[in-house]
Amino acid sequence: MVLQLTTLVLFLFFMWIASRGITSLKRIGMVAGTSTLIMSFMYVLLMLAAPSLRGVPIATTDLSLHTFIPNFDFTYFTTISMLVFAVGGCEKISPYVKNTFNASKEFPRAMIILAVLVALSALLGSLAMGMMFDSNNIPKDLKMNGPYYAFKLLREYYGVGNLFLVLYAITNFLTHTSALIFSIDAPLKVLLAETDSKYIPNVLSKTNKYGAPINGYKMTAVLVGIIIIIPALGIGNMNDLYNWLLDLNSIVMPLRYLWVFAAYIAVRRLIGQFSSDYTFLKNSFLARAIGLWCFLFTAFACIMGMFPKGVQLYTSQWYFQLFLNLLTPFVLLGLGLILPSIAKWSNRKDTKTISN
Repeated sequence: MVLQLTTLVLFLFFMWIASRGITSLKRIGMVAGTSTLIMSFMYVLLMLAAPSLRGVPIATTDLSLHTFIPNFDFTYFTTISMLVFAVGGCEKISPYVKNTFNASKEFPRAMIILAVLVALSALLGSLAMGMMFDSNNIPKDLKMNGPYYAFKLLREYYGVGNLFLVLYAITNFLTHTSALIFSIDAPLKVLLAETDSKYIPNVLSKTNKYGAPINGYKMTAVLVGIIIIIPALGIGNMNDLYNWLLDLNSIVMPLRYLWVFAAYIAVRRLIGQFSSDYTFLKNSFLARAIGLWCFLFTAFACIMGMFPKGVQLYTSQWYFQLFLNLLTPFVLLGLGLILPSIAKWSNRKDTKTISN
């Protein structure tokens, strides 16, 4: 509970930073992104070179093709949402397209570069970790502490003291700061600042001098505060709590994409009624088919992801986690459904006040 309260305080501090506007986001994002990219590829290069340069034995003795193919059982399908979650995130950049110099060229180019760098980092990083850790004997807290274990071992391989560990800790702090701030600011910009007033109450669209929807930030602080504190009451082990929060992210965040895919299918049906600088596919039938496939695959992944992982079946903690996994998306969905009603009531009240 002490650690969760500390997390809440840190969250509120970073929310205050996010409310300072786009300038703060640019600076933190640039430093964090560059640092993470450098550290990721540095880890890959140093680990791949370690067996030949430092005589380090490869931990996973069998790295043949069949060891990379998973067992397609029930347990595997409950983890697909994590795969969708892992490749998500670039949609957070969409509210900042208008801040680029030449959006029609720079934005697609940035997305291609992003995809290539993420793919290389993930594939080579997985190979490097397979060489460092025995895939048949993985530490239980690898999700939470894996990167620290990795850079600690690199320190031992190359005899550089705590250099790699300290550099990674700083980079990790900057990365999570940047990710948290963008995760707060970008969705609120889409939800509040760029939405028709008949769907969102005017009070939530109110911005401060930095252009941030300040009341939306306060609403987010309340919601996140509840989500941070309540699970700690039923999940006592910190490692289990971290893993559950990570799994919950892999459910809730991809569920948002269902609205994106549904909207994309609807937009492609009306493609002739407006012009756009961005066109994913010119063939509308193929575009809608891909949109439908993305919708169905994401829905399947999220539903399977709701079943708790890493917890003994049918125990009190398993049911507690399942209950929260089901409840959280419906609470957030319910909030989205009632906001237009609140907006209608609020706007009618404002109109009456102005008339008087």
